[in-house]
Amino acid sequence: MNEGKRILIIEDDQEISKLLSVILTKVGMDSVVAYSGTEGLLQLQNNTFDLILLDLMLPGKSGEELIEQIRVDNSIPIIVISAKIDMENKVQVLKMGADDYITKPFNKEEVLERVEVQLRKSRTHSSRMAEKVWRELKINSERRSVSLAENELKLTNAEFDILSIFISYPERAFSKREIYERIWKGTYLGDDNTISVHVSNLRRKIAEVTSDEYIKTVWGIGFMLV
Repeated sequence: MNEGKRILIIEDDQEISKLLSVILTKVGMDSVVAYSGTEGLLQLQNNTFDLILLDLMLPGKSGEELIEQIRVDNSIPIIVISAKIDMENKVQVLKMGADDYITKPFNKEEVLERVEVQLRKSRTHSSRMAEKVWRELKINSERRSVSLAENELKLTNAEFDILSIFISYPERAFSKREIYERIWKGTYLGDDNTISVHVSNLRRKIAEVTSDEYIKTVWGIGFMLV
């Protein structure tokens, strides 16, 4: 189903970039490799891709700098693949707008599964009820677009999916575990800050438009749309 999808691999290690390219090619995806942050940015400016696999420690521009530049006007899924394993780094890049984070050394099955998850989120799904509305918030599932008080919100895949869960069941509290397992289809690890980071990003983007509260923390449970 993902045959023909174009993946941009930004990785300066030739062995790792070649391995990632082979992994993707075997399942019918096309890959383009950039060996520096600067080269990766040029590829994005001149070509269209469905997803980015991004290293952080790059010559030219770092992975963190790339994420910040890409997220100015592009919601393309970004999966970071990095040797940086501490939680602080993971939280930082998720706050910047990365959709997922894989640590090196990686398992090829894990890479394919994470790529599939992000591509699946990016597909346009037909729906009889494409638009859902809560107060001044509108979500269109076909276009994967969100507006608040007629202002477009530029969200990452993960932010969009979390907000979609909330707006489908407004004023219902969702635990971090439930949110994580609904979106990533994996086992939730209690010390994983992924959900909190994405919700924090959502709140920040909403606050840039309105001072009204839309996402409430329910202590001991999780989060809800209010």
